[in-house]
This record gives sequence, structure tokens and C-alpha cells, in this order.
Amino acid sequence: MSSDKIIDGKAFAAGLRQRVASAVPAFVKAAGRKPGLAVVLVGDDPASQVYVGSKKKATVEAGMESFEYRLPDSVSQGELITLVEQLNADDGVDGILVQLPLPSHIDDKAVIAAIDPAKDVDGFHVVNAGRLAVGEDAFVPCTPLGCLMLLKDRLGDLSGKNAVVIGRSNIVGKPMAQLLLAENCTVTIAHSRTEDLADVVRRADIIVAAVGRPEMVKGDWLKDGAIVIDVGINRLAPTDGEHKGRLVGDVAFDEALGHVGAITPVPGGVGPMTIACLLRNTLVAAHRRAGLLAPEGL
Repeated sequence: MSSDKIIDGKAFAAGLRQRVASAVPAFVKAAGRKPGLAVVLVGDDPASQVYVGSKKKATVEAGMESFEYRLPDSVSQGELITLVEQLNADDGVDGILVQLPLPSHIDDKAVIAAIDPAKDVDGFHVVNAGRLAVGEDAFVPCTPLGCLMLLKDRLGDLSGKNAVVIGRSNIVGKPMAQLLLAENCTVTIAHSRTEDLADVVRRADIIVAAVGRPEMVKGDWLKDGAIVIDVGINRLAPTDGEHKGRLVGDVAFDEALGHVGAITPVPGGVGPMTIACLLRNTLVAAHRRAGLLAPEGL
């Protein structure tokens, strides 16, 4: 494996988390308090519990205040929105994150809409989505923000690049396309209904794969020298001798190595960037709410 082709998201994320932690003491001195992140978990989904635990640990390590709310999956939508409104009014809380997915009886959109856009560090509120779409300052969802950071770190100026985003979710695909447009890329959003998807991908200098299908993008789909950001994280069925199946991305990694200029691995690529960008967004939110300029380099 050629190490110069591997985009080390884990190392970049560690650097970003360190920059955030280094900026916290100055905020505490100026504002008289720590930046605060509130995370709300409904139910006992095992994956969500792991994510919430990781977010709490990272928040505390960065010197921020972590507020955690664990609610039973029987909680009503009204009760959950009441909690969100209480957090909106809490001056010690700068960021609010309601862990998705929510139980089926709760409308995700209604809960997200209840979050104060100034505390929407996940970047899911329609106000932040709209600001991003029209080129105004906005909180951007953490995963696409992390993807953009990795691309700019590897390529520098993205202007004029032909970019293909595979996937059109509100969480990754759509905001990723908006971010790339803002960097003056020529952007195509591809998806499950795209005709001749392989041919569309072959024209791309940059590919962001966020479709949730294991190893769907094959090596011969890729232009030589293309930069690939693989957002997918899929667990294959276990084979003989495996306790649990391998984690793979949406791109056939081993095949891709023969074509790409660089690629993110799975795991160790985009994943670590998501929590690092959440800390970054929380610190920026804290500065804005305190009337302070956010530190540079974030």
C-alpha cells in the first residue's frame, strides 16, 4: 500500500481537535465560562450510544463542558421538543445535538426545526441549510465539512475541478455539493437513478462517495489521479474465522489504489473528522454567542 496515496483523516482530525483545545482557554478567559455542547440521546440504539460516548469524551478532552441527556424511547415528541427549547434558553449551552435516528413515532424534522439555528452545530436546520445554499455564513454538517478540509489539505485550491458527489442526502450529499460549488468546482450530484454512473464518475477529478453501498464504486470507474473521499461505512457479513465482518467504504479500496491520486481509507478516513468538526462548530458557536471573533485556523 502506497502511504502517499492514503489521506490520513485520523491524523488530520487529531490536529484539528488540538487546535480547538488550544483555543478554549482564551475563550474561557474572555467569556468566563467553558464552551458547552449538549447531546440528546433517545432510546438505547447501540451504535448511537457509542457515538454519544465518543462525542462526550472528545468534548471533555477539548476542555469544553459536556451536557448529556438520555431519554427513553417512549418519550413523546412534545417532551423532546420541550427539552430542546430549554437547551435553547440555557446560556451555558452553545451547541445542541440530537442524535439521529429517532424512534419512529418522533418526526426528526420537527425536532431539528426546534433547535436554535445559532446552536445548530450539526448544521441540519433549514436556516443553516438555506444560508449554505445562498453562500452566506452557516453551520455546515460535520461530515461534509470534514471532507472539504481533507480535500483542501491535499489539493489546496479546488477551483475549476470537476467534482462528483454520489449521494443526495441532506446530511452529506447536498451540503457537500454546496461546499464544492463555493470552492468554484464544477459539481455533479449523482445517485441511484443516475444513468451510466460509471461514466459520470470517470470524468471526475474529485469523487465524494456517500451512498451507503459497500464497494459500489469500482477501480475502473476512476480517472487516473482522481482524489476520492469515501464517506461510506458498511460492515460486510463475517467470513470464516471472523468474529464480525470487515468494515468497508462505498469504494472498492484495493482496486482504487491503482488509479487514484489519493483516497481516504475506511476506517480512519472521514469518520474521525466528524467529531473533530463538531468540536470546531461548537467552539465557533460559543464565540459568536459571546460576541467574540472565532479564532483563525479552524
